[in-house]
Amino acid sequence: MMSGNPVVHIVDDDEAVRHSLAFMLGSAGLSVRLYESARAFLDLLDPSAHGCLVTDVRMPDMTGIELLGEIKARAPYLPAIVITGHGDIPLAVEAMKAGAVDFIEKPFEDEVLLKAVEAALKKVDGDGDAQIQEVFIRLATLSERERQVLEGLVAGQANKVIAAARGISPRTVEVYRANVMTTMQAKSLSELVRMAVLAQVRPRADAPN
Repeated sequence: MMSGNPVVHIVDDDEAVRHSLAFMLGSAGLSVRLYESARAFLDLLDPSAHGCLVTDVRMPDMTGIELLGEIKARAPYLPAIVITGHGDIPLAVEAMKAGAVDFIEKPFEDEVLLKAVEAALKKVDGDGDAQIQEVFIRLATLSERERQVLEGLVAGQANKVIAAARGISPRTVEVYRANVMTTMQAKSLSELVRMAVLAQVRPRADAPN
């Protein structure tokens, strides 16, 4: 376990966003450090530091995905939260496969980010296993068709693509999707995909590209 008080490192090329996030997290009693670029963060990275990273995914010079690769090599115990554009599920999945512990879609409520940061800090302290186990339990209750729809969503496929591949109507896919969200207790598509990626749900060999 890493020592010292946890620090939330915010990497975003938008100054207004950086300071807005810093104010919100600081108001919750968290220590925050700001960086205008991924390289600025890496230049000051302490591999033994206790905390987490919050980074935008689309930045000049070095993207959030590229930053995750650097972190995996240099500070593998630092959990990272990636902020993506609304509906950019394929990129969010890519980020989590690259090592992010969570992703958040813009625009988001302050409470959403705060909960994500708190969960990331708990993961550092070894308290995140119970949550993942609960996801596995919920996954086990899905029907075969519901599981197929979930795999399609994780692959970033639209409802009509999933429907065509499975020989069902888009409306039927919507019904299965709603059932999956209820069973998984997901409040949004992004939360559902996040759960699936954490549980390493991937399209199987018979699934379409």
